[in-house]
Amino acid sequence: MNRSPSGPVPDRSGVPIPPGRGPVPEYSERLLLDGGEGAVRRCREFSRRILEEWHWLPADDEEQRAVTEDVLLMVSELVTNACLHAPGGPRELRLSWNGERLRVEVVDASPVPPRVRPAIVPGRPGGHGLRIVGRLARAWGSLPAGRGKLVWLEVPSPLGQRVRGG
Repeated sequence: MNRSPSGPVPDRSGVPIPPGRGPVPEYSERLLLDGGEGAVRRCREFSRRILEEWHWLPADDEEQRAVTEDVLLMVSELVTNACLHAPGGPRELRLSWNGERLRVEVVDASPVPPRVRPAIVPGRPGGHGLRIVGRLARAWGSLPAGRGKLVWLEVPSPLGQRVRGG
């Protein structure tokens, strides 16, 4: 796991600023997965631990608590999707935070982009995960990644510009 701010971040003029010298550094963490049993639980626990390190938890107020719980739910939904639809399940979970937004990425070995089911049958289990992500995330999508794909989502930070340790 990378526990330090990522590489140089460009400022508004496009000039790279070394980590720790800009207004808001970006933090990132990743969990490599073997696609084995318990991936959803492992990813959720990992995410909770990282959000604690980044001071999202314990929450200062109800909004922060709700956003954090939404993030953990969406992590579970993206990882579950990879478990169900990608050969070998999820390969990697990545979290990054720059003080303004949190980005979650799940990498798997399937090149097929996720799709929201067109119709949901009330009372029928399954098929709700991407609808939940679509409602809770500010944005989400997928990108090709090697022979597979990367499914991502972003949420605004309930902490504003306050970064960990701040």
